[in-house]
Amino acid sequence: MTLTQALIEEATKKSGLIWVQGPAGPSRALWHVWHEGAVHLVGGPGEQPVDDLGLTEGATATVTVRSKDKGGRIVAWTATVSELAPRGEAWTAAVAELKGKRLNAPDAERLEERWAETCRVLRLAPTGASAELPSDSLAATPLPTPATTRHPMPAALPRLLRRGRKGR
Repeated sequence: MTLTQALIEEATKKSGLIWVQGPAGPSRALWHVWHEGAVHLVGGPGEQPVDDLGLTEGATATVTVRSKDKGGRIVAWTATVSELAPRGEAWTAAVAELKGKRLNAPDAERLEERWAETCRVLRLAPTGASAELPSDSLAATPLPTPATTRHPMPAALPRLLRRGRKGR
């Protein structure tokens, strides 16, 4: 194993979140597991959205790994995407690992069935072609969203809240 491969593996194993940019769409933060020399992730209805990234069989993606404790970028590497066939041997092994990382699943008892029926389990294997250490911030303008931030609290609200306590 080369030093570059070791850096990719260790950084990716320790990070609970990676940024993936496929051939289409923006870069997206995704939870994952490192299993048998590659990143494995699940996406689809009820899980993380991956369909708009263009992650299809044989596509190339850029994976950026962040530090688990500081959140800063550690390394970026190129991956080849493959989709695991539902209920196949590789799929079953990957899903066993992914289930342990899936927090707060609404249907934990039938999670594997739902993933086999409606989701995609993807494998992102390092190509070995490139791994780079950060050189700049990569800060980007946030994507447009209908969500808004909270507005300042009205000046009269503290008085109204105090008045409500006195009547009790």
